[in-house]
Amino acid sequence: MHSTQTFTPATTLTTPVLLLMAVATGLCAGSNYFNQPLLHSIAVALDVSDATAALTVTVSQLAYALGLLLFVPLGDMLERRSLASGLMLLAAAGLFISGYAGSFAMLVAGTIMTGLFSVAAQTLVPMAATLSEPQRSGRAVGLVMSGLLSGILLARSAAGLLSDLGGWHTVYRAAACLMVLLALALWHALPASRNAVALRYGQVLRSLVALAAHHPRLRSRTLLGALTFASVSVLLSSTTLLLSGPVFALGDSQIGLVGLLGVAGAMMASVAGRLNDRGWGTATSAGCLLLLLVSWGALRLGLASLPWILLGTLLIDIALAGIHISNQGVIYQLDPGARSRINAVYMTGYFAGAATGSALGSLAWRLGGWNGVCVAGTVLALASAAALRYDYELARKR
Repeated sequence: MHSTQTFTPATTLTTPVLLLMAVATGLCAGSNYFNQPLLHSIAVALDVSDATAALTVTVSQLAYALGLLLFVPLGDMLERRSLASGLMLLAAAGLFISGYAGSFAMLVAGTIMTGLFSVAAQTLVPMAATLSEPQRSGRAVGLVMSGLLSGILLARSAAGLLSDLGGWHTVYRAAACLMVLLALALWHALPASRNAVALRYGQVLRSLVALAAHHPRLRSRTLLGALTFASVSVLLSSTTLLLSGPVFALGDSQIGLVGLLGVAGAMMASVAGRLNDRGWGTATSAGCLLLLLVSWGALRLGLASLPWILLGTLLIDIALAGIHISNQGVIYQLDPGARSRINAVYMTGYFAGAATGSALGSLAWRLGGWNGVCVAGTVLALASAAALRYDYELARKR
């Protein structure tokens, strides 16, 4: 029996339900990354160039950013369980379209639909914080975010392996079926939950600007998240081009296996959540930013050495997870009654940064090859350090 709840932490989510939410968020977010190890196979199958196929990476991230802006704020307006399940079903429809695409235009249409509605993941993350006890909210968010980051980082592995088994369409078809099953499971497992104060959609959208204007640390942490994910996305958008090229000549499944290193990043999300609960969020951000800079040094050495590529990828995955969870630990405390809208502001900036980084990565590859990619990623990492310094100064003035 489900009863509608106001904004209170009175209902504590059990670990099995949190794990179910983690799997759901991972599939939602990961659905936008299936294409990355498959770009060459997609290009051959749909008779387009590799560069044209790579546009689906940027398109998916832009669609996701738009979905964050349009749909995630509804978590402060509508019943959250229904919202999350409904968005997941629509995302599943987009995956089915991609899975049966016979043309590049049809693939783009499916990619856009999946990107827009897979933001269901971002309605579940603030819900985990809302329905958990305040002293355990960091752990709950960290656990759910472990799933989200695992999905992003492991999607490449699943896509590559399934592509070798049944072609590039296979992962989309399998993910669509799983998405439907998870949507139904969440509907039965989650309690109904909505804010006590009803808001209209126009009010919700206008309040996004007001929240960003009122909370300087929401702006600073959004900037930090955007620059960090941009730096990582430079790598994500170009690694396949390096590894499938003449130096390494790896296939889809071999490239996908590199994504298994993302497990370390997912583990870092849980650790970072616990550190935030202990008040060590800023120190965690600083340590992970150092790892981000070191990772690009390792990746630069990987031009003709796969072990350096693997080390750099491992470090960059850990850095991304730690900074992201630290950011959420800060912003979710700014206004507990507006967590969905605050998350929408942050995540819109976050994935806008990702889309920008993907585009820069493709441009850097065309202009300067792997060296150009490493320069672009390092510059964005240094900009991230400046953003963290700015946030630290804001925190000191409070």
